[in-house]
Amino acid sequence: MKIKLESVSISDVDKALAFYVEVLGFVKKRDMPLGDARLVTLVSADEPDGAELLLEPNGEHPATRTYKRALYDEGIPLTAFLVDNVESEYARLKAQGVSFRAEPALCNGTMTAVLDDTCGNLIMIYQAADEQ
Repeated sequence: MKIKLESVSISDVDKALAFYVEVLGFVKKRDMPLGDARLVTLVSADEPDGAELLLEPNGEHPATRTYKRALYDEGIPLTAFLVDNVESEYARLKAQGVSFRAEPALCNGTMTAVLDDTCGNLIMIYQAADEQ
């Protein structure tokens, strides 16, 4: 069993693309029309053949809206991305105006920080415990 696709629920593809590509540094891999919407997948610039992140345009569905709002209000990240160094990534993103819900901190031996993706989701960045 392998993970090849992870999704993030969004309501505005262009806004999500601006954040995930221009700020976080992911690279667009696929852009597929889907009726009035489109499905866009992104990959890590370091792993172009790695797992894809789907910007899933269902943020306006009532169930999705309720779920996302509950996670956001509780401070629970929707997903997490591995980074080489949480503190340097935090500084880089802060300099670009990214809002953080939680600054870098050790959590059970793993360095983490939680950012707001501007699309209604909280995203955790973390550093592998053996790389600290």
